[in-house]
Amino acid sequence: MYTQIDANKRKTWFLIAIFTIVICLLGWVLGEYGGSGNAGIILAVMIATIMNLVAYFKGDKVALATAGAKEIQKADNPRLYRMVENLAITAGVPTPKVYVIQDASANAFAAGRDPEHAAIAVTTGLMNIMTDQELEGVLAHEMSHVKNYDIRVMTIVVVLVGVVLLLSDVLMRTFLYGSRGRDNKGALPLLILGIILAILSPFFAELIKLAVSRSREYLADASASLLTRYPEGLASALEKIAKHDAPMKKANHATAHMFLANPFDPHVAKKFEGWFSTHPPIEERIAKLRGML
Repeated sequence: MYTQIDANKRKTWFLIAIFTIVICLLGWVLGEYGGSGNAGIILAVMIATIMNLVAYFKGDKVALATAGAKEIQKADNPRLYRMVENLAITAGVPTPKVYVIQDASANAFAAGRDPEHAAIAVTTGLMNIMTDQELEGVLAHEMSHVKNYDIRVMTIVVVLVGVVLLLSDVLMRTFLYGSRGRDNKGALPLLILGIILAILSPFFAELIKLAVSRSREYLADASASLLTRYPEGLASALEKIAKHDAPMKKANHATAHMFLANPFDPHVAKKFEGWFSTHPPIEERIAKLRGML
């Protein structure tokens, strides 16, 4: 279990490093085309930094509003609130704000830049079909996202994907409609490299985002098992979600990676679908959890 957690952490930061390299490369090509590769790199890093700062401080509010989540107090739902409180004490983190989403789909997500500014949101559909042990397993999964700073990592990844898409679009438009700021013998190779990057970077950026998201889900599953000392609770909850298999009414591609299960297709069963899903197949997650027993 601890090996899986360490491996997922290393894999995530490795993939983020690749993102950074791609962004710098895109900025360099764009800068070289305009006459200064270093200026292009600086501009790309500045854009990424500004977008990350905005997402860092406002990303949780946007995600909660997009999902239609409403904050509750202990008196509104004592069962849910007390579970979150108890898990926060066990995890050694402040109690996150608790939100409820009026939706028949069984799902949940965590938001916030750190444990001191965290929130956990669950759907009414999830609470209706889960036993206490299963609900505790789901909440432990989300609490693990909070404790492991997964939300911060995934916010950074999503922003980096946006920067790659933005730079790729600018690069392609520059090649199609712009003119070089200076001529040199390397113009043709630079043009070819730029076009290849502009076309392939968005595709690879999306694949990296999906890989990081899936990695964090496995990590949160393992961490939740450590927190509850009962992997079967989360495994059973995931089985119920797979059978329920109801998409959320307000599913959004920008926040899909944050949920316990894919909000568009909770039971990702086909291998081809799994390649392009924000979440690993539920059967694989269940098997890993039961392998920890």
